[in-house]
Amino acid sequence: MSGLSLDATQLDRYSRHIIMDEVGPEGQQALLDAAVLVVGAGGLGAPVVEYLAAAGVGTLGIADDDVVERSNLQRQVVHGDDDVGRPKVESAADFVANLNPDVTVETHEIRVEPENARELVAGYDFVVDATDNFRTRYLVNDVCTLAEIPFSHGAIYKFEGQVTTFTADGPCYRCLFPEAPPDGMVADCATTGVLGVLPGTVGCIQATETVKQLTGIGELLVGRMVFYDAMDMTFEEVEYRRNPDCPVCGDEGIDSIGEVEYTDESCAVQAD
Repeated sequence: MSGLSLDATQLDRYSRHIIMDEVGPEGQQALLDAAVLVVGAGGLGAPVVEYLAAAGVGTLGIADDDVVERSNLQRQVVHGDDDVGRPKVESAADFVANLNPDVTVETHEIRVEPENARELVAGYDFVVDATDNFRTRYLVNDVCTLAEIPFSHGAIYKFEGQVTTFTADGPCYRCLFPEAPPDGMVADCATTGVLGVLPGTVGCIQATETVKQLTGIGELLVGRMVFYDAMDMTFEEVEYRRNPDCPVCGDEGIDSIGEVEYTDESCAVQAD
Protein backbone atom coordinates (compact mmCIF):
# COMPACT_ATOMS: atom_id res chain seq x y z
CA MET A 1 0.00 0.00 0.00
CA SER A 2 1.35 3.39 -0.99
CA GLY A 3 0.00 5.14 2.11
CA LEU A 4 -3.08 7.23 2.74
CA SER A 5 -3.25 9.94 0.12
CA LEU A 6 -6.94 10.52 -0.54
CA ASP A 7 -7.61 13.97 -1.93
CA ALA A 8 -10.74 16.03 -1.33
CA THR A 9 -12.50 14.71 -4.43
CA GLN A 10 -11.79 11.12 -3.43
CA LEU A 11 -12.94 11.73 0.12
CA ASP A 12 -16.23 12.89 -1.37
CA ARG A 13 -16.51 10.17 -4.04
CA TYR A 14 -15.82 7.30 -1.63
CA SER A 15 -17.38 8.83 1.47
CA ARG A 16 -19.87 5.96 1.92
CA HIS A 17 -16.96 3.53 2.08
CA ILE A 18 -14.81 5.72 4.26
CA ILE A 19 -17.44 6.17 6.98
CA MET A 20 -17.79 2.40 7.35
CA ASP A 21 -15.67 1.04 10.19
CA GLU A 22 -15.06 -2.15 8.19
CA VAL A 23 -13.61 -0.24 5.22
CA GLY A 24 -12.52 3.22 6.27
CA PRO A 25 -9.85 5.29 4.53
CA GLU A 26 -7.35 2.41 4.77
CA GLY A 27 -9.68 0.05 2.95
CA GLN A 28 -10.42 2.61 0.28
CA GLN A 29 -6.72 3.24 -0.21
CA ALA A 30 -6.23 -0.52 -0.58
CA LEU A 31 -8.79 -0.53 -3.38
CA LEU A 32 -7.10 2.39 -5.12
CA ASP A 33 -3.75 0.61 -4.86
CA ALA A 34 -5.09 -2.71 -6.16
CA ALA A 35 -4.98 -4.24 -9.63
CA VAL A 36 -7.75 -6.60 -10.77
CA LEU A 37 -8.03 -8.52 -14.04
CA VAL A 38 -11.52 -9.22 -15.40
CA VAL A 39 -11.46 -12.00 -17.99
CA GLY A 40 -14.51 -11.46 -20.16
CA ALA A 41 -16.40 -8.22 -20.81
CA GLY A 42 -19.78 -9.79 -21.50
CA GLY A 43 -22.78 -10.48 -19.31
CA LEU A 44 -20.84 -11.24 -16.13
CA GLY A 45 -17.84 -9.04 -16.82
CA ALA A 46 -19.97 -5.95 -17.45
CA PRO A 47 -21.39 -5.57 -13.90
CA VAL A 48 -18.05 -6.62 -12.43
CA VAL A 49 -16.25 -3.87 -14.35
CA GLU A 50 -18.97 -1.35 -13.52
CA TYR A 51 -18.96 -1.91 -9.76
CA LEU A 52 -15.21 -2.35 -9.34
CA ALA A 53 -14.67 0.90 -11.22
CA ALA A 54 -17.26 2.65 -9.07
CA ALA A 55 -15.60 1.23 -5.94
CA GLY A 56 -12.29 2.77 -6.96
CA VAL A 57 -10.16 -0.24 -7.85
CA GLY A 58 -7.12 1.63 -9.12
CA THR A 59 -6.14 -0.62 -12.01
CA LEU A 60 -8.64 -2.69 -13.97
CA GLY A 61 -7.42 -5.11 -16.59
CA ILE A 62 -10.08 -6.21 -19.08
CA ALA A 63 -9.41 -9.19 -21.35
CA ASP A 64 -11.76 -10.08 -24.20
CA ASP A 65 -11.30 -10.71 -27.93
CA ASP A 66 -14.94 -10.19 -28.94
CA VAL A 67 -16.84 -7.23 -30.40
CA VAL A 68 -20.13 -5.75 -29.22
CA GLU A 69 -23.26 -7.12 -30.88
CA ARG A 70 -26.72 -5.64 -30.55
CA SER A 71 -28.00 -8.83 -28.90
CA ASN A 72 -25.46 -8.23 -26.10
CA LEU A 73 -27.13 -5.01 -24.97
CA GLN A 74 -29.99 -6.76 -23.16
CA ARG A 75 -27.55 -7.67 -20.37
CA GLN A 76 -24.03 -6.33 -21.02
CA VAL A 77 -24.56 -2.98 -19.33
CA VAL A 78 -21.20 -1.30 -20.01
CA HIS A 79 -21.86 -1.27 -23.77
CA GLY A 80 -24.31 0.90 -25.70
CA ASP A 81 -25.95 0.98 -29.10
CA ASP A 82 -23.19 3.19 -30.51
CA ASP A 83 -20.64 0.54 -29.49
CA VAL A 84 -21.99 -2.18 -31.78
CA GLY A 85 -19.08 -3.51 -33.80
CA ARG A 86 -16.41 -2.13 -31.45
CA PRO A 87 -14.07 -4.34 -29.44
CA LYS A 88 -15.63 -4.96 -26.06
CA VAL A 89 -12.43 -4.00 -24.25
CA GLU A 90 -12.52 -0.55 -25.88
CA SER A 91 -16.19 0.00 -25.11
CA ALA A 92 -15.73 -1.11 -21.50
CA ALA A 93 -12.66 1.11 -21.10
CA ASP A 94 -14.61 4.14 -22.30
CA PHE A 95 -17.39 3.34 -19.85
CA VAL A 96 -14.92 3.20 -16.96
CA ALA A 97 -13.22 6.44 -18.01
CA ASN A 98 -16.59 8.21 -17.94
CA LEU A 99 -17.54 6.68 -14.59
CA ASN A 100 -14.37 7.13 -12.54
CA PRO A 101 -11.18 8.96 -13.61
CA ASP A 102 -9.30 7.39 -10.68
CA VAL A 103 -9.27 4.04 -12.48
CA THR A 104 -6.58 3.07 -14.98
CA VAL A 105 -7.81 0.51 -17.51
CA GLU A 106 -5.46 -1.99 -19.11
CA THR A 107 -7.08 -3.54 -22.19
CA HIS A 108 -6.12 -6.99 -23.44
CA GLU A 109 -7.86 -7.69 -26.74
CA ILE A 110 -6.83 -11.33 -26.77
CA ARG A 111 -8.18 -14.82 -26.39
CA VAL A 112 -6.73 -16.47 -23.30
CA GLU A 113 -4.42 -19.30 -24.37
CA PRO A 114 -1.85 -21.49 -22.58
CA GLU A 115 0.85 -19.45 -24.31
CA ASN A 116 -0.28 -16.07 -22.92
CA ALA A 117 -2.18 -16.89 -19.73
CA ARG A 118 0.74 -16.64 -17.33
CA GLU A 119 1.85 -13.26 -18.69
CA LEU A 120 -1.74 -12.02 -18.70
CA VAL A 121 -2.36 -12.53 -14.97
CA ALA A 122 1.09 -11.39 -13.84
CA GLY A 123 0.99 -8.29 -11.65
CA TYR A 124 -2.69 -8.53 -10.74
CA ASP A 125 -3.85 -8.94 -7.14
CA PHE A 126 -7.12 -10.67 -8.03
CA VAL A 127 -8.70 -12.18 -11.13
CA VAL A 128 -12.39 -12.41 -11.99
CA ASP A 129 -13.38 -15.30 -14.25
CA ALA A 130 -16.32 -13.94 -16.23
CA THR A 131 -15.79 -16.23 -19.21
CA ASP A 132 -18.21 -18.25 -21.29
CA ASN A 133 -16.42 -21.55 -21.98
CA PHE A 134 -14.89 -24.33 -19.95
CA ARG A 135 -11.54 -24.25 -21.72
CA THR A 136 -10.85 -20.68 -20.64
CA ARG A 137 -12.14 -21.36 -17.13
CA TYR A 138 -9.67 -24.19 -16.70
CA LEU A 139 -6.88 -21.99 -18.05
CA VAL A 140 -7.74 -19.18 -15.63
CA ASN A 141 -7.87 -21.69 -12.80
CA ASP A 142 -4.56 -23.30 -13.64
CA VAL A 143 -2.54 -20.14 -14.12
CA CYS A 144 -4.02 -18.42 -11.04
CA THR A 145 -3.54 -21.51 -8.89
CA LEU A 146 0.09 -21.87 -9.94
CA ALA A 147 0.72 -18.15 -9.42
CA GLU A 148 -1.22 -18.17 -6.12
CA ILE A 149 -3.49 -15.36 -7.31
CA PRO A 150 -6.99 -15.53 -5.80
CA PHE A 151 -9.88 -15.44 -8.26
CA SER A 152 -13.66 -15.47 -8.45
CA HIS A 153 -15.66 -17.78 -10.70
CA GLY A 154 -19.18 -17.10 -11.94
CA ALA A 155 -21.46 -18.79 -14.46
CA ILE A 156 -25.04 -18.34 -15.64
CA TYR A 157 -27.67 -20.37 -17.51
CA LYS A 158 -31.17 -19.12 -18.38
CA PHE A 159 -32.49 -18.27 -14.87
CA GLU A 160 -29.68 -19.80 -12.81
CA GLY A 161 -26.25 -18.73 -11.66
CA GLN A 162 -23.34 -19.94 -9.56
CA VAL A 163 -20.47 -18.18 -7.79
CA THR A 164 -17.44 -19.26 -5.78
CA THR A 165 -13.98 -17.96 -4.91
CA PHE A 166 -10.62 -19.70 -5.05
CA THR A 167 -7.53 -18.86 -2.99
CA ALA A 168 -4.10 -20.45 -2.63
CA ASP A 169 -5.05 -22.24 0.60
CA GLY A 170 -8.31 -23.73 -0.70
CA PRO A 171 -9.54 -26.10 -3.40
CA CYS A 172 -9.40 -25.07 -7.06
CA TYR A 173 -11.86 -25.18 -9.96
CA ARG A 174 -10.63 -28.62 -11.06
CA CYS A 175 -11.44 -29.97 -7.59
CA LEU A 176 -15.01 -28.83 -8.14
CA PHE A 177 -15.29 -29.75 -11.84
CA PRO A 178 -12.63 -32.33 -12.77
CA GLU A 179 -13.92 -32.51 -16.36
CA ALA A 180 -16.08 -30.39 -18.60
CA PRO A 181 -19.34 -31.93 -19.83
CA PRO A 182 -19.31 -33.31 -23.38
CA ASP A 183 -19.61 -30.76 -26.15
CA GLY A 184 -23.23 -29.79 -26.76
CA MET A 185 -24.59 -31.21 -23.49
CA VAL A 186 -25.16 -27.71 -22.05
CA ALA A 187 -26.54 -25.21 -24.54
CA ASP A 188 -25.29 -21.63 -24.67
CA CYS A 189 -27.37 -18.47 -24.29
CA ALA A 190 -27.65 -17.98 -28.06
CA THR A 191 -29.58 -21.24 -28.16
CA THR A 192 -31.55 -21.18 -24.91
CA GLY A 193 -31.61 -17.48 -23.99
CA VAL A 194 -30.73 -15.86 -20.69
CA LEU A 195 -32.64 -13.55 -18.35
CA GLY A 196 -31.07 -10.14 -18.88
CA VAL A 197 -30.82 -9.23 -15.20
CA LEU A 198 -29.35 -12.59 -14.15
CA PRO A 199 -25.68 -11.82 -14.90
CA GLY A 200 -26.10 -8.56 -12.99
CA THR A 201 -26.87 -10.48 -9.80
CA VAL A 202 -24.08 -13.00 -10.26
CA GLY A 203 -21.56 -10.40 -11.41
CA CYS A 204 -22.34 -8.21 -8.40
CA ILE A 205 -21.57 -11.13 -6.09
CA GLN A 206 -18.26 -11.61 -7.89
CA ALA A 207 -17.50 -7.90 -7.49
CA THR A 208 -18.39 -8.16 -3.80
CA GLU A 209 -15.96 -11.04 -3.33
CA THR A 210 -13.28 -8.98 -5.06
CA VAL A 211 -13.77 -5.97 -2.80
CA LYS A 212 -13.75 -8.19 0.29
CA GLN A 213 -10.50 -9.83 -0.73
CA LEU A 214 -8.79 -6.51 -1.50
CA THR A 215 -9.90 -4.84 1.73
CA GLY A 216 -9.51 -7.91 3.95
CA ILE A 217 -13.08 -7.86 5.26
CA GLY A 218 -15.71 -10.55 5.57
CA GLU A 219 -15.56 -14.23 4.70
CA LEU A 220 -14.97 -15.34 1.12
CA LEU A 221 -16.78 -18.13 -0.71
CA VAL A 222 -13.77 -20.41 -0.45
CA GLY A 223 -14.83 -24.05 -0.46
CA ARG A 224 -18.42 -22.90 -0.87
CA MET A 225 -20.44 -22.44 -4.05
CA VAL A 226 -23.61 -20.37 -4.07
CA PHE A 227 -26.35 -21.38 -6.51
CA TYR A 228 -28.91 -18.73 -7.40
CA ASP A 229 -32.32 -19.47 -8.93
CA ALA A 230 -33.98 -16.30 -10.18
CA MET A 231 -37.30 -18.07 -10.89
CA ASP A 232 -37.73 -19.13 -7.26
CA MET A 233 -35.58 -16.29 -5.87
CA THR A 234 -33.57 -18.75 -3.81
CA PHE A 235 -29.92 -19.10 -2.88
CA GLU A 236 -28.40 -22.45 -1.96
CA GLU A 237 -24.88 -23.15 -0.72
CA VAL A 238 -22.86 -26.28 -1.36
CA GLU A 239 -19.52 -26.96 0.32
CA TYR A 240 -16.66 -28.68 -1.49
CA ARG A 241 -13.13 -29.72 -0.58
CA ARG A 242 -9.70 -29.88 -2.10
CA ASN A 243 -9.10 -33.06 -4.07
CA PRO A 244 -5.71 -34.58 -3.18
CA ASP A 245 -5.66 -36.13 -6.66
CA CYS A 246 -6.37 -32.83 -8.42
CA PRO A 247 -3.92 -32.46 -11.34
CA VAL A 248 -3.28 -28.80 -10.47
CA CYS A 249 -3.55 -28.23 -6.69
CA GLY A 250 -3.36 -31.83 -5.51
CA ASP A 251 -0.48 -33.60 -3.79
CA GLU A 252 1.21 -34.24 -7.15
CA GLY A 253 0.18 -30.95 -8.75
CA ILE A 254 1.71 -29.59 -11.93
CA ASP A 255 4.45 -26.99 -12.17
CA SER A 256 3.36 -25.50 -15.50
CA ILE A 257 0.08 -25.12 -17.35
CA GLY A 258 1.83 -26.77 -20.27
CA GLU A 259 1.57 -30.05 -18.39
CA VAL A 260 -2.22 -30.07 -18.79
CA GLU A 261 -3.67 -30.76 -22.21
CA TYR A 262 -6.13 -28.23 -23.63
CA THR A 263 -8.16 -28.89 -26.73
CA ASP A 264 -9.50 -26.26 -29.10
CA GLU A 265 -13.00 -27.51 -28.42
CA SER A 266 -15.17 -24.80 -26.87
CA CYS A 267 -17.89 -26.35 -24.76
CA ALA A 268 -21.32 -24.81 -24.59
CA VAL A 269 -21.45 -23.70 -20.99
CA GLN A 270 -23.50 -22.15 -18.27
CA ALA A 271 -22.18 -18.67 -18.80
CA ASP A 272 -22.37 -15.66 -21.02
